[in-house]
Amino acid sequence: MTLRFYDTETRAVREFTPLAPGHASVYLCGATVQGEPHIGHIRSGVAFDVLRRWLLAHDYDVAFVRNVTDIDDKILNKAAAAGRPWWEWAATYERAFTAAYDKLGVLPPSAEPRATGHITQMIELITRLIDSGHAYAAEGDVYFDVMSWPKYGELSGHRIDDVHQGESTLTGKRDQRDFTLWKAAKPGEPSWPTPWGRGRPGWHLECSAMAEAYLGSEFDIHCGGLDLVFPHHENEIAQSRAAGDGFAQTWLHNGWVTMSGEKMSKSLGNVVSIPNMLDTVRAQELRYYLGSAHYRSMLEYSEAALLEAASAYQSIEAFVLKTAERAGEVPVGTWTDVFAEALDDDLGVPKALAEIHGRRREGNKALAAGDLDSAVAIASQIRAMMGILGVDPLDEHWVAPGSSSAERAALDVLIGDDLVLRAEAKATKDWPTADRIRDRLAKAGVEVTDTPNGPEWSVGQTEK
Repeated sequence: MTLRFYDTETRAVREFTPLAPGHASVYLCGATVQGEPHIGHIRSGVAFDVLRRWLLAHDYDVAFVRNVTDIDDKILNKAAAAGRPWWEWAATYERAFTAAYDKLGVLPPSAEPRATGHITQMIELITRLIDSGHAYAAEGDVYFDVMSWPKYGELSGHRIDDVHQGESTLTGKRDQRDFTLWKAAKPGEPSWPTPWGRGRPGWHLECSAMAEAYLGSEFDIHCGGLDLVFPHHENEIAQSRAAGDGFAQTWLHNGWVTMSGEKMSKSLGNVVSIPNMLDTVRAQELRYYLGSAHYRSMLEYSEAALLEAASAYQSIEAFVLKTAERAGEVPVGTWTDVFAEALDDDLGVPKALAEIHGRRREGNKALAAGDLDSAVAIASQIRAMMGILGVDPLDEHWVAPGSSSAERAALDVLIGDDLVLRAEAKATKDWPTADRIRDRLAKAGVEVTDTPNGPEWSVGQTEK
């Protein structure tokens, strides 16, 4: 099957045909670094990390740009309320986002530009828009003239009469549907010099300028959360195409993480931060959870759903680790045709996971039957498929302390002694002692499985 994606602009699943053969250019709207990242933020990073990995698997040379919005009303207001410099506030939470991405195994972007580092490109874009009659200056502010662009609403489907930018009405706008490109300087706020006076960029302007700077006037894919379709991405398209750029050829948008049916956001007070989540599950389990639903669907958060996903991941992990322990090694193989067909069809991760779990069940049957060669072949396939999803249990990113050969041998001796004592207790029907040994091992994160070949152990999470 040819690689296909659902394009928000055309509202159809379309075949992916890159502008340059063998090259894929992708822009992802990244974080506005105003506070701690929560799982609603990081879902986007995980979803489009799978996109990137699958494009790489198709042998594309991928240029993946993810921006950082480090100047914004919310950043300024929160920093001021905390009595801290705005740049220090932004830098603090930029590091928090980077740490969250890293913990969840999201590949670093090819480039991660900051808004404040691209003021020159923004001024150049505004100049082009003013010169072409699509923007105007008023009292130090600069606005995009929405009515000058007949295609406005092409991405979101908004009717022009229904447009509301959510901006202050106490401005020099000619029409309240116009949106801000540049904000005139206010006392105490950071500002930069421009032909229209000192000020700072509007939110929508920055992504158009940075996408063009790194990917050119036309690029393949623009990604982001569903909440960005309007007004952010609608305004990006309008200003970029009005300036003469082809801009993004395909638009992909991920669904929200919701709680009780509402979008997860700081304003609702239903935020679940990444550090808090990692007190409940391991990073690979959280990533598995965030990436398990189709990227365009809503993901309703509950602790029960999170723990269910963690258990599903552990079942795959246990099979791969057990096979590796018996065989000594499980190389990365090749994914199945069913898996590839699922991801080629608009990144159909749920179908891909169903294939992985089906192969896991077959692999466990092979292990139980003593067919180690078949188990290794299946585990190799699973490693390849889980690697595309970013959660290969044997990937060095997820390998836990105690998993090196020397450490494993040491643990085997120590745990082996306990297993001998447990076997002796069971042989004499001393069930309290056998249970006590099992419970002590479980508390240390050691899972014991009784098999026809004797007890086997694996390391999971310690009990809380």
